[in-house]
Amino acid sequence: MIYGYVRVSTKEQNEDRQLIAMNEYGVKTDKIFIDKQSGKDFNRVEYKKLMKKLKEGDVLVIKSIDRLGRNYSEIIEQWRAITKVKKANIIVLDMPILDTTQNKGLLGAVISDVVLQLLSYVAENEMVNIRQRQAEGIAAAKVKGTKFGRPKKYNAKNYIDIYKRFLRKEISQKKARKLMGVCQGTYYRIISEIKEMLYE
Repeated sequence: MIYGYVRVSTKEQNEDRQLIAMNEYGVKTDKIFIDKQSGKDFNRVEYKKLMKKLKEGDVLVIKSIDRLGRNYSEIIEQWRAITKVKKANIIVLDMPILDTTQNKGLLGAVISDVVLQLLSYVAENEMVNIRQRQAEGIAAAKVKGTKFGRPKKYNAKNYIDIYKRFLRKEISQKKARKLMGVCQGTYYRIISEIKEMLYE
């Protein structure tokens, strides 16, 4: 049986490129397992389903080695679980040398293992570099005054009069929140900001 495994890091990312590659190779659509989450761990629903189905002699097709994950030791662990424990084959479309259906025998196994370890190291190293560049970019942006996170949907200054009415006991807290038109969590954030403005 030939299975395909596709992974994208977030629900917003598009898996079409990987699916097209699977279909071109001949993997049937109903035999493709798709996860939409980070490769930082292997707690993935579809991947677990795939591993339960995978049997000796089956073939697993992936677009690139980092679809198994981006951590060097975990990629190696999963590769060995599939090829040594399950005794299934793996075909990496972006790297034909990582095709255990072709590279039989001791030499093929050695070549695959060496290339796999090298590529796994490169994948993990690239992830570390990406995180470092992101951290440096965020730090530089903060120095320039860039603010991160979602913009506020309210301006606390607009609610000072309502808060003062509450302080004078003209209205209840529930009424104040209703006049502001916000949820309880936002209400407390607004009150906190108003207090800072009034008593700083």
